[in-house]
Amino acid sequence: MEISGKTKIVGIFGYPIEHTLSPAMHNAAFKYLGIDYCYIPFLVHPELLGDAVRAIKALNIVGVNVTIPHKENVIKYLDYVDEEAVFIGAVNTIVNANRKLSGYNTDGIGFMLSLEELNINIDDKKVLVVGAGGASRAIGYYICKRAHKLFIYGRTKEKVLRLINDLRRINDNIYLHENLDDLSEFDMIVNTTPLGLKDEDTLPFNIGLLRANQIVYDLIYKDTRLIKEAKEKGCIAINGKGMLLWQGVKAFEKWTGISPPVDIMRSVLI
Repeated sequence: MEISGKTKIVGIFGYPIEHTLSPAMHNAAFKYLGIDYCYIPFLVHPELLGDAVRAIKALNIVGVNVTIPHKENVIKYLDYVDEEAVFIGAVNTIVNANRKLSGYNTDGIGFMLSLEELNINIDDKKVLVVGAGGASRAIGYYICKRAHKLFIYGRTKEKVLRLINDLRRINDNIYLHENLDDLSEFDMIVNTTPLGLKDEDTLPFNIGLLRANQIVYDLIYKDTRLIKEAKEKGCIAINGKGMLLWQGVKAFEKWTGISPPVDIMRSVLI
């Protein structure tokens, strides 16, 4: 990849950022298409987030992805935030057009497209989401529109109830799940917690309670212990790389106006 005075810059803001797979995925797509873009990771300390966002305009950066821990805090620095991102309370994609910064969230649609790619239809399904943070909000926004029933479990009951009340503005099929002692009724269980990022992490729930053919989805971008043990139980176990891929596809489209080569982007993540 050659960098010139004409090269358009996109990137990702995060802290830490060393683990990100996004630069390889996007740069492979740019190279394949022969378009003069370059995707760069930026280590942005939380106390300097405002300076970093203002630099998008100052440096004429086309746009950035936003990852932990900035997705919520970045909103106050933007000129416009779309309706879905406002509801979710988090932005993962910023577009700089005419020196106006617009914020979007492509995580939820990325999750749904990853299911579609695997021919998984949740229209008549009971879905349990474990965790009530930003990721749960992003996917819950879409799941509650499609699933028969959506149940949410979290350690902080007040936080879960706030999320349920918010989602009920979209649909009335959302319920509190009080504990994880019985998982048999659910067709799909989604882990949105960070448990599994570290090898020494405990499991988010008891694998022994799973039954064969349940769908177990872990948003973490690797085969965690949860995914490995769910497969051993005969479950359909899915890690978060598909969601990473498809949220990236949607961000790519917003920055370039071009549909990216999905297979090329996927090949980098395998």
